[in-house]
Amino acid sequence: MDKLFHSISEVARMLNVTSPTLRYWEKEFGLNPHKTEKGSRRYSKKDVEALRLIHHLVKTKGLTLAGAKQKLKENPDTVTHSEEIVRRLKIVRAELAALVKEFDEMEKLISRKIISKPD
Repeated sequence: MDKLFHSISEVARMLNVTSPTLRYWEKEFGLNPHKTEKGSRRYSKKDVEALRLIHHLVKTKGLTLAGAKQKLKENPDTVTHSEEIVRRLKIVRAELAALVKEFDEMEKLISRKIISKPD
């Protein structure tokens, strides 16, 4: 089950950035996550998606913050679509890498005659 809100440390881990980076992006892009009575940030799914897009533009595409703002202003749908494609491809790459590792392990076991080669 998906959580309704994520802490700043959870989002920082998700995006592999620091908490200060997230706070800076909030300020620069006008994001306003929910804050508890004690001032702790709580990011909604919408907030996380906005931060993912910013991360994609700045960290993956190498744009400056000004360039990322311009891209999001000019064509937000294209940016969203591009980020989604990259994210899905990374998942597929990880799954393929896991399969390669499993096949390598099976090959080692077959070469040691611990298991027999499938027909």
